[in-house]
Amino acid sequence: MSTLAAVVDEQARATVVLINVGTPDAPTTPAVRRYLREFLSDPRVVDLPPLGRWALLNFVILPFRPKKSAALYRAIWTEQGSPLLVHGRALAAALQQQLPHARVVLAMRYGSPSLAEALAHADERVVLVPLFPQYASATTGSALAEVRRLLGAAGQQSVVEVPPFFDDDGFLDVAVATIMEATKAEADALLLSYHGVPVSQVQATVSSGHVCGADECWGCCAALGDANARCYRAQCLATSRALEQRLRAVGFDAPVTTSFQSRLGRARWIGPSTVDTVDRLAQQGVKRLAVACPSFVADCLETLEEIGVHLRARFLAAGGERFTLVPCLNDDARFVAALARLIERALAPSPAVKDTGTSSRSPA
Repeated sequence: MSTLAAVVDEQARATVVLINVGTPDAPTTPAVRRYLREFLSDPRVVDLPPLGRWALLNFVILPFRPKKSAALYRAIWTEQGSPLLVHGRALAAALQQQLPHARVVLAMRYGSPSLAEALAHADERVVLVPLFPQYASATTGSALAEVRRLLGAAGQQSVVEVPPFFDDDGFLDVAVATIMEATKAEADALLLSYHGVPVSQVQATVSSGHVCGADECWGCCAALGDANARCYRAQCLATSRALEQRLRAVGFDAPVTTSFQSRLGRARWIGPSTVDTVDRLAQQGVKRLAVACPSFVADCLETLEEIGVHLRARFLAAGGERFTLVPCLNDDARFVAALARLIERALAPSPAVKDTGTSSRSPA
């Protein structure tokens, strides 16, 4: 049987599950409170002892944050619903056209449509596609751990996982094209803003003795090796290096900077922070700033509001003149094609791609 025929045969028995973080059902305080309770109860997201996590959630976050967050969601909500869900559904529909012999479904780690619903009706073979280019325990790790919990050790499905695609040529090429189309190479500076995570979560993924995550610590993330292969920060920097190299090749000559956004609480987070970086760029005289968010494949609250509204206003108030938010890849046909290739590669009968089964090890 040819490789293509083998892939088609595997598709005929496969359910492809696209996994993203999730979104409230509505931009209301009760809906946001329900979502935040589920999201922040995950020990991989808030890595505190159970009692401390419960106290933080119930006495600090849930009494106050849902109302504020609901207002932010209302600012970006569309007639079709949450942007993250709208883009996710569009991506699943477009990918279904690319993989007619498989069944493509969208699932959220938190909220609806749920992973439980997707897996309850899955076929014999399941392909998990975490829509997070870079690996992090709080995203990919949490999603895969929940899949294993839902399927259980006695599950009948055979499971394969599409690995992080932070260095995939297809993903990188589409990201570069999107940046060029949005900026027309006219920006004074390009900021690549990734979602931040606490230093403790990054440190848990690297080998003993390898210290990673501090604002000033770039050397240990300058290359990927055995000690930091799952380091989220190192993978983000690898994406930045690859994007900058490709941008230079197509004539984009403005400085490219990397930062990390969405800090929460008092824990030490990886840096440098996006807010501080934008302030610094404005102080240095940058007038035309473009911001892309390569850790997000779908526009959502963190891109549309945190960057597109809040950060834009901050930059313009500091003397900036033009702020360009580069859209996420969403359901761009080029991204759909790149994702389809990753899925076909995972399904192909190759020694390089191993079937993890339902009892594969739980990553950090």
